[in-house]
Amino acid sequence: MRLAYRLEVLRLSTDIGNRTRQTMEGRQREFMLREQLKQIQKELGEDDGGSPELADLRRPLQEARLPEEVERQAQRELRRLERTPEGGPESGMVRTYLEWLAELPWKLGEEESIDIAEARRVLDEDHYALEKIKRRIVEFLAVRKLNPDGRGPILCFVGPPGVGKTSLGQSIARATGRPFVRVSLGGVHDEAEIRGHRRTYIGSLPGNIIQAIRRAGSRACVMMLDEIDKLGAGGFQGDPSSALLEVLDPEQNSTFRDAYLGVPFDLSPVLFIATANQMDTVPAPLRDRMEVVSLSGYTEEEKLAIARRYLAPRQRQRNGLTEAQADITDEALAAIIRGYTREAGVRNLEREIGAVLRSVAARFAEGHAEPVRIGPGDLAAILGAGRFEPEMADRAAMPGVAMGLAWTPAGGDILFIESSRMPGSGKLILTGQLGEVMKESAQAALSLLKSREAGLGIESGLFERSDIHVHVPAGAIPKDGPSAGVAMFMSLASLMAGGAVDPAIAMTGRSACAASCFRSAASARKWWPLRGRGSPR
Repeated sequence: MRLAYRLEVLRLSTDIGNRTRQTMEGRQREFMLREQLKQIQKELGEDDGGSPELADLRRPLQEARLPEEVERQAQRELRRLERTPEGGPESGMVRTYLEWLAELPWKLGEEESIDIAEARRVLDEDHYALEKIKRRIVEFLAVRKLNPDGRGPILCFVGPPGVGKTSLGQSIARATGRPFVRVSLGGVHDEAEIRGHRRTYIGSLPGNIIQAIRRAGSRACVMMLDEIDKLGAGGFQGDPSSALLEVLDPEQNSTFRDAYLGVPFDLSPVLFIATANQMDTVPAPLRDRMEVVSLSGYTEEEKLAIARRYLAPRQRQRNGLTEAQADITDEALAAIIRGYTREAGVRNLEREIGAVLRSVAARFAEGHAEPVRIGPGDLAAILGAGRFEPEMADRAAMPGVAMGLAWTPAGGDILFIESSRMPGSGKLILTGQLGEVMKESAQAALSLLKSREAGLGIESGLFERSDIHVHVPAGAIPKDGPSAGVAMFMSLASLMAGGAVDPAIAMTGRSACAASCFRSAASARKWWPLRGRGSPR
C-alpha cells in the first residue's frame, strides 16, 4: 500500500516537471526566434524599430503633427510597446492609447472666414421670430470674425423644452461652416465622464469632451453641452460640474488635461454652447462662466407661422405625402394650437400635426386618390375631443377671480386666484397646495386691502363681518413663490368692491407692487382694472 502511494507521487512529480520544462522551452524558443529576427532585420538594413503593427502606429503619429510634449509621450509609449510581449493586456492598453493620440485632431486646419450676412440668412431660414436671440448670435459671430483668437463668452440657451435651443446650435454650426457635435450631460454623475478615466484601469477611455472632438474630426467645431442643468450631484465619483469649470473657462481650457491622455489638449478653438431648462440647479461657479440667453417661448401667432413654415412640411415629408395630397388649413392649425396643446415650445404641436397627417397617409395607402384638405371640423374625428378649453374669459368674468402668471420649468401657465366671502368674524381661509410664501402673500394682500378700503370704495366694517376664503385651484400641483401677491390683492379687491377683473389682464408681482399703484383714492381710480361699480376703465 505504501509502495503504491510512493509510485503515484513520483508519477505526478514527473508529469508536472515535464509540463513545466515544455512551457519554459516554448518561451525560450519564442524569445530566441524573436532575437534572431531582430538581428536578421538589422543585418539587412530593415530595422524600422519593430513589427509591422508598430510601423502602422508610427506612421499616423508622424502625420498627426503632435505638439512637442505629446510627441515625447508618444515616443516613450512606443518604446514601451516594443519591450512588451504581444498578446498581453498591457500591450493592448498601450496600443489603444497610441491610437487615440494618432486620431485626435492636434493640428488646426485653416478656418473659414465667417460671413455675417450668410449667418443672418441661415438663422432667419431655420428659425421664426426669436429676433433678440438671433441678434445676440450675430453679434457673437461678428466678434469671432474680427478677433478669432479672442476669448469670448460661452453662450448658454435657457428655456423650456421645444423652443429650439439645440437647433440654434446646429444653425450656428451651419452658418460658420464648422462640424457640429452634441454632448448630452443629463444624468452624468461621474467626474471621469468629463475628464476621462486614468489608464490604470482596464477598458479606460477619455472623457466625453475628447471623445466628441474625435467624432467631430476637428478642434474648430461647435460643441453643444446639452442639458447642463441636469448634471448629477457630486458623490463618490466626484463632482462633474466642477470638472466642467476647466472646460468652459477660456483662461484654462487651452491646457485642458484629460486623465486618460495625460497630456495637455487645447480646447480654445472649440465653440462651446450650453443648453438648460432652468438655471436654478446650475452651481454658481459654473453659471459664472457662461452668458445666459433666455428663450421664453412662442406666442400663438408665432406657433401658427412655425407650424405653417416648418412643422407641417417636415411631417408631410416624413409621412410620404406631398403638399398636393394633404393640406392643413391655417384655421385647423390654430385649432390644434388652442385646443390640443398647451406648451411654451412646439414639440407637442408637431406631434399633433404628425398624427393628423398619418391619418391622411393611411387613407392614401388604402387607395384614396383625391387630395385631402384638413379643416377645423375634421380634427375631432382624428385627434378626439379638444383637451383644453378657453376658460379664462368665463372664469374671470365674476367678482373675486383674478389671473396670475405662474412660472414653471416647462414654460409657464395662467394661475387663477378665486376669492369668496361669507358672514363671519374676519377670518382668512386659504386652500390649495400653497407654500409658506404664498400664504404670506395672501395675508399681506389682505392687510394692504384693509389699509386702502376707504379709497377703494369698500363698505366700512365689511371685513369685520365677513370670513374670506381664498382658493388657488390647478389640482394637486404645489404652488409657491413671492410673485402672486398682486394677483391675490386684485382678487380680494374685486370681491370686496363687487367688480369683475378684466379677463384680458393677468398679473405677476408682489403685493408691494400694488401698494405703489394705490397710494390714494385718485390713483386707485386711475389704475382700477375692474368692471362695474362705476369704476372707469
